[in-house]
Amino acid sequence: MPTERLRDDAPSLARAARILRAGGLVALPTETVYGLAANARDDRAVARIFAAKERPRFNPLIVHLPDAAAARELVLWNDTADRLAAAFWPGALTLVLPLKEEHGLSPLVTAGLPTVALRVPAHPLARAVLRESGLPLAAPSANPSGRISPTTAAHVLAGLDGRIDAVLDGGPCAVGVESTILGLAEGGGARPALLRPGGIPAEALSAALGQPLAAAPASPETAPNAPGQLASHYAPDAPVRLNASAAREGETLLGFGPVDCAVNLSPSGDLVEAAARLFDCLHALDAMGAGAIAVSPIPETGLGRAINDRLRRAAAPRL
Repeated sequence: MPTERLRDDAPSLARAARILRAGGLVALPTETVYGLAANARDDRAVARIFAAKERPRFNPLIVHLPDAAAARELVLWNDTADRLAAAFWPGALTLVLPLKEEHGLSPLVTAGLPTVALRVPAHPLARAVLRESGLPLAAPSANPSGRISPTTAAHVLAGLDGRIDAVLDGGPCAVGVESTILGLAEGGGARPALLRPGGIPAEALSAALGQPLAAAPASPETAPNAPGQLASHYAPDAPVRLNASAAREGETLLGFGPVDCAVNLSPSGDLVEAAARLFDCLHALDAMGAGAIAVSPIPETGLGRAINDRLRRAAAPRL
């Protein structure tokens, strides 16, 4: 069956909630990217996420919640989590914390790990569906595994039409890259570890905590300790070459700043604009039939860390 396209209105929100309560899959807009949502307590529903995306079962999912109180019911909360949630939730921050014994989540969500990744999204439609459904929602990006993340409903349908029940169209995502993931599972006063750069710069998190973030521990390719850690990810159809001063023969240049190029992340060199446009530009290059992609250098500061993280994974050897 074709995927149902839902609009931004009360009947569509009610329809999305009914589908989710019945064990279905609904792609939802968040401020970062569109997520493929299912009831995080329903084994069969979560298994459908992995099947629709062709996602490896060892790769854990993020659970989306309405507020920090809902998070406290699932995990061993601590003072650091409290400070970060007060400063950045709702928003583009995911916290990885140890599970409580009676958490009630499907083990597929955590890939068998003793921790879970939790986020409170800021997008009004995502928040409305969380309220209407009354469910914790497992929601990785709504795209085939390893491919470019979706920032519009059209991107979702291009990859998953017929594989999922519905997509709720909330327009383009404002942030454009996935959430920042912090690991808080070590305990004992250990510094939070940056497991994935994302929509909230590491500098802002360090400032809120009053200390630098710890480097992420090495994560084996077959057993990541958080979502978004696979080496090959976010890949367009064409091979990608990074830090290019110009395109070589046969390449199409994805530019940044005042450069002569086919597609530009931000002609003014604005990292916020570049992050918001990253995945849309990669989708556009696919649509153009680019045979090879060269990418201008991106500063490794602020949101540039998240942009470069996604581009390095897009350029990695395909699995």
